[in-house]
Amino acid sequence: MPAIQSLPAQTPAARQGNGLRLENISKHFSASADTRLQVLDNVQLDIAPGEFITIVGASGCGKSTLLRLILGLDEEFDGRILLDEKPIKGTGLERGIVFQDHRLFPWLTVEQNVAVGLKNAPLTPAQKRDTVREHIHLVGLQDFTESYPHQISGGMAQRVAIARGLVNRPSVLLLDEPFGALDALTRTRLQRELQNIWQHEKITMVHVTHDVDEAVYLGDRVVVMQPHPGRIRRIVDIDLPQPRNRSDARFIALRDDVLSDFAELS
Repeated sequence: MPAIQSLPAQTPAARQGNGLRLENISKHFSASADTRLQVLDNVQLDIAPGEFITIVGASGCGKSTLLRLILGLDEEFDGRILLDEKPIKGTGLERGIVFQDHRLFPWLTVEQNVAVGLKNAPLTPAQKRDTVREHIHLVGLQDFTESYPHQISGGMAQRVAIARGLVNRPSVLLLDEPFGALDALTRTRLQRELQNIWQHEKITMVHVTHDVDEAVYLGDRVVVMQPHPGRIRRIVDIDLPQPRNRSDARFIALRDDVLSDFAELS
């Protein structure tokens, strides 16, 4: 698999802004005419510009629902979500997303799939072409621009999805279990390469996962959620240098500390 390329680091201005704020977020679904199911309960979280937040929790704790609210796909909830102190209303180019399923269009090439992310961008055709090529190079797929999804591996397809999510230079990139369907070796490699992208792009990332090891490896902070209804159990600071070493005793101690929350919940 070709390696993701390093780009020059972004200037400190890339971290300016007021970040992402979740204020007392609660969410209900109607289970029946007489019953409402509470999925999220009073979630409060402040995320600094350029911070990498990982959210970990068992199925049913509302992790993916929370991402949908941040993305603007669902506006029926209590509380407020602010980006740079402005309430989020619907979807917008300032928020990108990568799903577990890469969701590439099978009839489009790698280059065309990434270009979909610029469909509504206020750029000239030449600017769009240059931006697409830059992001394909960022994820190390410059030799596969004319390939179709069925001609590349699952890991490479996820790289295309990451490039598509980044191509608008969003303020926030949301990642919903992006490596969950990959084999262990590919997942480990893409975790490392996603971190490399983040270190150079310096945009805010909010990454949902079931994998505690992944959460500790990637995150500046790990948000541990518990279910029924989904709420924040605690937030763990990951004060480890980059790149992280999974064999480091401090890494192991932090991972085991987060894992202990799930032992208590079981």
